[in-house]
Amino acid sequence: MIPLARAEDSLLVSIDAQERLAAAMPEKPRRQMLANSLRLTRAARLLDLPVLFTRQYPQGLGEIHPDLAAEAEAPVDKTCFSCCGADDFLRQVLDSHRRQVVLTGMETHICVLQTALELQREGLEVFVVEDAVCARHKRHHKNALHRLRQAGIIVSNHESVLFEWLRDAGHEHFRAISAMLKEDRD
Repeated sequence: MIPLARAEDSLLVSIDAQERLAAAMPEKPRRQMLANSLRLTRAARLLDLPVLFTRQYPQGLGEIHPDLAAEAEAPVDKTCFSCCGADDFLRQVLDSHRRQVVLTGMETHICVLQTALELQREGLEVFVVEDAVCARHKRHHKNALHRLRQAGIIVSNHESVLFEWLRDAGHEHFRAISAMLKEDRD
């Protein structure tokens, strides 16, 4: 199989993009992660792709970041690092009948990495969007992306995923998604 993201087969997951956790991230990677996660989420909604949000220990790490909160419907709460250990998460993923899971969020080397590897173990094709995930330390982020690649996880970027979902400039939502990419950029 060609490892391209397919809109008809993708599910988007935003992992722990929460206020207090985001505040611990370096400013530029945080802004990039939030902006690119928002683009992917809005595009997914436009293309009728399922979107799941998770929250790691919301009592301590807060709610979904305000930049994404309007997009987050019924987030899955968890204390485990892999989303797959959370009640209902894996069931929701498998019940979607989507074979590809596109991951965004925090932190790359902890919750994103563990979730990606466990979803892969379930037989799913996993994409980690490198410019829509972040970590407190650049070296941890880079190490996690390296480990994910070694494990056969597809590491991509948000524009590649968006254009793979569209496949053709003739797509009915091409202009709307292209306009999203022209919005305020770092």
